[in-house]
Amino acid sequence: MSYRVCLVCMGNICRSPMAEVVLKSTLADHGLGDLVSVDSAGTGGWHQGDPMDERAAAMLAEHGYDGSAHRARQFLAGWFGQVDLVLAMDRDNLRVLRRLAPPGADVRLLRSFDPAAPEGAEVPDPYYGDSEGFAEVLEMVRAASEGLAKHLANTLR
Repeated sequence: MSYRVCLVCMGNICRSPMAEVVLKSTLADHGLGDLVSVDSAGTGGWHQGDPMDERAAAMLAEHGYDGSAHRARQFLAGWFGQVDLVLAMDRDNLRVLRRLAPPGADVRLLRSFDPAAPEGAEVPDPYYGDSEGFAEVLEMVRAASEGLAKHLANTLR
């Protein structure tokens, strides 16, 4: 049985799908691809079925990642029984998820796994900005994914 991680932002078209693609790649690089399944969702459902934001997909492609298969979906409270770790991109989404979560659910901020990030650090929403915001998100997601992969390697092996 694999360990399951779900990455969550607001609409599931920018941050969380970028994090999903990067985390899958990072876990594969660490030999954990068969032990950990990764997906993503949004706390809101208005983008359900939509592909990843073009700017997010372009930023990923520019760095050798493929986000073309992504389709947005909304996180549902019933999923807590199917996932081991839910990672929010920011405190607003963390609050929403914790309200939905049953007692004992593991819900945290993604950047809590980045040892260089300050406590409570968020992945900012790049949607209303330019490509620089997407580049910053990619770097934050990469750092947190490395930290999470190391954590899971120690936990699952």
